[in-house]
Amino acid sequence: MPSSRPPAAPAAEPGDQLPRRAVLRRPAAPPAASSSPAAATSRAPAPGAARGNARPDARPPSRPAAAAPSARGNVWRAEPAPPAAPRGAASASGARPSAPAAPVRPAVPVKATAAAAGTSRLNKRMAELGLCSRREADDWIAQGWVKVNGEVAPMGLQVLPADHIEVDKKAQGQQEQQVTILLHKPMGYVSGQAEDGHTPAVALINPRTHWRDDPGRMRFSPPQLRGLAPAGRLDIDSVGLLVLTQDGRVARQLIGEDSTVDKEYLVRVQYGDVALDVQAAFPPAQLARLCHGLELDGQPLKQARVEWQNPEQLRFVLTEGKKRQIRRMCEQVGLKVVGLKRIRIGRVTLGNLPVGQWRYLLPHEQF
Repeated sequence: MPSSRPPAAPAAEPGDQLPRRAVLRRPAAPPAASSSPAAATSRAPAPGAARGNARPDARPPSRPAAAAPSARGNVWRAEPAPPAAPRGAASASGARPSAPAAPVRPAVPVKATAAAAGTSRLNKRMAELGLCSRREADDWIAQGWVKVNGEVAPMGLQVLPADHIEVDKKAQGQQEQQVTILLHKPMGYVSGQAEDGHTPAVALINPRTHWRDDPGRMRFSPPQLRGLAPAGRLDIDSVGLLVLTQDGRVARQLIGEDSTVDKEYLVRVQYGDVALDVQAAFPPAQLARLCHGLELDGQPLKQARVEWQNPEQLRFVLTEGKKRQIRRMCEQVGLKVVGLKRIRIGRVTLGNLPVGQWRYLLPHEQF
């Protein structure tokens, strides 16, 4: 019985394919040679395919890593760029040379600095002469109380060492009213600004804590707290003499870069588990290192005087005051500080001043 299915259409010949719209694409890298005839046949174009206007059946591969050889026709060329010629040099083919490089400008001479000219700022010069601190000098200059060579000095004036500086009596009178206070700081107070919830030592300066046996005749007044600042630090867990002052000359003398005022401390220590007769257990060579040979923060320390005050207590005399210096020095030689008290700054001693109380620096006392 004959089939009702219509006869299948004959297979189209390759040459009967209709041309498709041409699309400009980057040429693909030539395929790697294959030993398989089937692979070569699958990559070969269909016979009779139209050139130029025939759309390839497969999407061309992405741009190869290596540059493909240039192709003919209106296609993208992946030819390597020629090396750049030296700037200003003419090409070998006689092409027009590139524009010459712009001439380099000569270096502008740097203006001579104040140090080279031998001058310094007026406030710095006044501090060097011991007249006041830099902050006080700026205040006096702003008030018109400072003259240089007979003329009122402006702010920021540069002066020579030979220039004559005069200070008005008003400034001198103001300076005479500034106070310097000696405090026996207890533990638990920070010497500077309040930090981590701890109270600054300046909070102890009030009429109730003024030592009743103060040999000075000054009376406390609130303006004495204005600008009162510590001249040096004393750790929160240390006790002893702390200087607070309104006088910039005192501050410079005690904590200035060129200060030579020494400070004396009594330090109770332990050596490992040894708490009694530490002197007998501690090596003498390590004591010598405390005097000279240690460094902090990558800088060698100045020479110090360290000796035994008693079998459990050392006596330190330092001319510098780095943060927690004595404690960090002791740690480097195996000692643990269990108590630290400052008893002297320069020629001023703590004496009988009770803990938590203060007195005025006397006129005849000098650091």
